[in-house]
Amino acid sequence: MDVRPSGIHHVTAIASDPQANADFYLNALGMRMVKRTVNFDSPDTYHFYYGDRAGNPGTIMTFFPWPDAPKGKIGAGQATTTTFSVPEGSLGWWAEHLAGLNVETTRPRTRGEEDVLSLRDPDGLIIELAASADHHDTDPWDGGVVPADHAIRGIRAVTLTEQDAEGTAQMLGGQLGFHLHSEDGNRMRFRTNDTGDGVGTIVDVLADPRAERGLVAAGTVHHVAYRAPDTPVQDAWRQRLEQDGVGVTEIRDRTYFTSIYFREPGGVLLEIATDGPGFDYDEPLLELGRSLKLPPWLQPDHDQIAASLPRVEVNQ
Repeated sequence: MDVRPSGIHHVTAIASDPQANADFYLNALGMRMVKRTVNFDSPDTYHFYYGDRAGNPGTIMTFFPWPDAPKGKIGAGQATTTTFSVPEGSLGWWAEHLAGLNVETTRPRTRGEEDVLSLRDPDGLIIELAASADHHDTDPWDGGVVPADHAIRGIRAVTLTEQDAEGTAQMLGGQLGFHLHSEDGNRMRFRTNDTGDGVGTIVDVLADPRAERGLVAAGTVHHVAYRAPDTPVQDAWRQRLEQDGVGVTEIRDRTYFTSIYFREPGGVLLEIATDGPGFDYDEPLLELGRSLKLPPWLQPDHDQIAASLPRVEVNQ
């Protein structure tokens, strides 16, 4: 059975203020909130999912927003940058749009085969917008403030920062089935395929022996999830990891997908998530993200949980 990844499923990070988080990803980046739920392991906090119109795998950025969460530290052993793909020629529009919202950005610069604009979200999480000709079969959200011609197509890449990148590179090229695409100084680029097509097909590994270890809290990535088409492939992947001596969890039900978790040698928490059932499992496509949704085992406490969460206004 083929257990090679087909790309990123989602990236999950930690935020502090839930309203500031929603305002930024909806109004600054123009994404759609496709699910408003809670952390299934800690239902006293929200879990927000942002993505394209339908919340397709590879377009999803998720957050655990804990009010008054301590500030994290971006560093080694983390996914330090999340890169979104936008259409070629659109970085000028994005620079003007973000400046109008008082969001500081770098000047667009060329890095390898792409032009890149960097910025930070309200908690300091590093975000990049990369203009690329690669094809992404997604459904950009045009119901917000960003026109479809400029809208985010999905997650293009993540960057892992490692003090010692050798073990990470071996896992990516071995158990996880990526291939080394290019090297530029201390940056290694791995891809899931040769064409570059598809969302989330790139992992950049940045080797920095002098980098301090990161601290996972507000403003940092919690984990990166890769795609499995279904549960049988996910279970085959789990068995292969176990056979290779990698500590991996049991399959966990996340309602909209199932998940397994493990760490790569540098310490980054990784997940394998199934493509389905999808975010329209418990609400119609046109109503995604408009109300709080809970898994069946928390549903009896819906009113109590909802009352304990901060009020968040979502306009989309």
